[in-house]
Amino acid sequence: MLSLLQILMLILNVVWFFIIAHVIMSWLINFQVLNPYQPIVSQIWNALSQILEPIYGPLRRILPAIQGIDLAPLVALIGVYAVRIIIQNNMPAFY
Repeated sequence: MLSLLQILMLILNVVWFFIIAHVIMSWLINFQVLNPYQPIVSQIWNALSQILEPIYGPLRRILPAIQGIDLAPLVALIGVYAVRIIIQNNMPAFY
């Protein structure tokens, strides 16, 4: 069981990294540091968007619409962090 929890922690860490990368890329695109029409930027942006849309989609339906601000990544980060805390605090029970 401990191995499964460690694998889940690894997956949560990867999701955390993807969300942070997606947020940073969105800022860089909005401030015109990155050009979304460049092939590599477009591929990375589309890949991250497709990976994270199953997480963001349900959150966007629940959260209220705020002009120009997407709170889904923030709520997703808080959710991932909360699950990580719960797993870390309960890991000793599985030793």
